[in-house]
Amino acid sequence: MQKDATLRFRGGEFNWPMTAFMIFFHAGAVLALFNFSWAALGLAVFLWWLIGSLGIGMGYHRLLTHRGFKTPKWLERFLVLCGVLALEGGPIPWVATHRVHHTATERDGDPHSPRHGFWWSHMGWLLRGQSPYKEIKAEAAHVKDLTKDGFYRWLTRWHLLPQIVLAVILYGLGGWKFVLWGIFVRVVFSWHATWFVNSAAHVWGTRRFETRDDSRNNWWVALMSHGEGWHNNHHAHPSAARHGLAWYEVDVNWYGIWTLKTLGLAKNIRLAALPGKASGTEPIVRFPAS
Repeated sequence: MQKDATLRFRGGEFNWPMTAFMIFFHAGAVLALFNFSWAALGLAVFLWWLIGSLGIGMGYHRLLTHRGFKTPKWLERFLVLCGVLALEGGPIPWVATHRVHHTATERDGDPHSPRHGFWWSHMGWLLRGQSPYKEIKAEAAHVKDLTKDGFYRWLTRWHLLPQIVLAVILYGLGGWKFVLWGIFVRVVFSWHATWFVNSAAHVWGTRRFETRDDSRNNWWVALMSHGEGWHNNHHAHPSAARHGLAWYEVDVNWYGIWTLKTLGLAKNIRLAALPGKASGTEPIVRFPAS
């Protein structure tokens, strides 16, 4: 088994390297506020969409994790490469963690259950890492579809390298202001957007479906995460590529998938089969999906 194919949770020990890493990035984001320019802000917003929507929402989540649609291999890898730039880890551990979350939502084995506390589900699980799952064996049922792919194994091992390359490019284009806003502000904002899906979207909001967990549809989390905040819809229909099911549920990630479909670049798109009135749920999907 590849070493990088195993997701390890730290059993009760405080994860000082991860804590220092996060403090460093949050400090960089604060420093950016004293080095403002409209060009740097515009760059951060563009990268927030490119990396947060195309990369995490469409690539890591709806494509790799849930197989809600299919794309040509070159496009799949481009979306996943965008996801790596979010600094949320390589594709293999990210997908493994999220699949485990769905198979054990808010029960023993959920890596970031909000029933262990809001702070735990938001970021405490990353800083302290206690979990009933000491290890997730990636060659088992969770991510064997990804570990067979040499590109994803390589990208998981070297997931920091693309961020360094991007930082060098941004420095060449606009100096430290571009680095502070395009890397530090963008990464920290995207981190919290993703973490709010794990925390706030299981605590605050409305419920269209009576799922067996406490997932909620939360509009402001959806805006921060390009549509991932329609979380109750997602937990009711995990493999559906569209999370916003009503016209007022803004789902930028779905608009991106729809655009790919229109261009002939996305097919086999899974959608929630909604009855006349919203009731019932899709069974929890076991992975890897067929």
